[in-house]
Amino acid sequence: MTTESILRAVLQSDELPTLPTVASQLITLTSQEDTTLADIADLISKDIGISAKILKVSNSAFYSFPQQIGSIHQAVSILGTNAVRSLVLSFSFLSIKAGSKAGKFDFEQFWQRSLARAVAAKLILEKVKNADTEEIFISSLLQNLGELIFARTFAEKYDEVLEKIEDNKQDHLEIEESIIGANHCQIGFEVAKSWGFPEVLLYPILYHHSPDEYEGKEVKIKQTVNAVHLSDILTDILYSDKPEEYHKQFRKDARKMLKIAPEDIEKILEDFHNQIEIAGKYFGLKIQNTRSVQEILQEANIRLSLLNLNYDQMNKQLIQTKLELENLTKELEEKNRILDNLANVDGLTEVFNHRYFQNCLDQEISRAERKDNPLSLILCDIDYFKNFNDNYGHQAGDFVLKEFCRTLTSQLRKYDILARYGGEEFAIILPETEESEALVVAEKLRVAIEDTVFDDGSESYSVTASFGVAGSRPAVEDGFGKDEFINRADHALYGAKEAGRNRSQIYSPKKKWYKF
Repeated sequence: MTTESILRAVLQSDELPTLPTVASQLITLTSQEDTTLADIADLISKDIGISAKILKVSNSAFYSFPQQIGSIHQAVSILGTNAVRSLVLSFSFLSIKAGSKAGKFDFEQFWQRSLARAVAAKLILEKVKNADTEEIFISSLLQNLGELIFARTFAEKYDEVLEKIEDNKQDHLEIEESIIGANHCQIGFEVAKSWGFPEVLLYPILYHHSPDEYEGKEVKIKQTVNAVHLSDILTDILYSDKPEEYHKQFRKDARKMLKIAPEDIEKILEDFHNQIEIAGKYFGLKIQNTRSVQEILQEANIRLSLLNLNYDQMNKQLIQTKLELENLTKELEEKNRILDNLANVDGLTEVFNHRYFQNCLDQEISRAERKDNPLSLILCDIDYFKNFNDNYGHQAGDFVLKEFCRTLTSQLRKYDILARYGGEEFAIILPETEESEALVVAEKLRVAIEDTVFDDGSESYSVTASFGVAGSRPAVEDGFGKDEFINRADHALYGAKEAGRNRSQIYSPKKKWYKF
């Protein structure tokens, strides 16, 4: 059978997994330029089960947001479109089980290892400067989608593949092609394409075993393909009988393919097993106590050294190894504690991140309340930024985001707080600042952005931004809270956009917007 005939058989099979309605509609919705966050939230809210799972993960250590996320609309606003789409697809696919013709394929083990690969890819790409990590989790989770499809639609033939893989050192893809007529990369890619998946999710499925074959020019996709490929190598350290070989390969390829620094590679290896357990808990998979990479490698080294030891030597060696592992665990815990304290800066823009903003706003509200000082908050959003990325590419978009922040910082006081709220939206905390004064600041920032030419050395760009302003004196305002404060600024920002964008507007409870 040809690859085309195999694909037709797969697509026509009653055993082919189907996307849940919400997931299918979400893929269509997010591909449309005029889709709003409210549209996405309304769609997801129709599925109570998916909504509950998203809220559970959003409020978990998987994201570590300091504020409680209480609704899907709030989750979509904070996480962003792509991240929420990834969560919906993740939960949808993790629910796929064996079909009516159950074979030797272990679905539970498949999803456990897929989850490990997704965690690995996320850890890897987070160490790549300026990389877009919103969709790396689902990209890696689905890299072996074709295996799942074969196990459902060609159950008997795939049993033959699994048997031959166990008994033969031949390449996995070659065995699939010799027995079925196509490999899981090709079939996974084509089926996902038929479901309407975007390219950033499609190409990692096709090229995760051979990333050099991707010849596209999209940097985000290339980085994603490389990270997914590396995640497979990293996961093999946990599940293969030759962990030391994969460990050596991972360290070499991570430096070569994504220019990851040695200290960042060490951090990835240290965090990997802990993050798998966290992900398993919140994505509903029973992950048994996963051993650390260090422990696995030490065990492999011990196994080799024990071949030439007598009983007494063996016992002494094992005791020494146990002591070393205990000391290593304490050291890792201390390093993790220190790194957690440093995780307050957004990797791309180098301004404070969302987590820091939430914590800082809590502190500033408390300080303003104690001292009876005014406090103001500005939310700003780059106008039509999605169109900018579509027209000029994500590299140009990343450049503008960084320069945008640099421009804002140059106009602010040293003790004002600028943070990336999410995507192209930013928050500015103005301590000891009246609402009317904050409006003046917002207008100064708006004009500065409008007048700035963003020149990357090869091309010049211009953008505008909209600003929403809210102010308060917490000591005299009953029932005042952080969420209400953010909602006011967000409401004002919405009004600025509705009024035509490139505006500075102040919050009004009567919805009468005042332009500067």
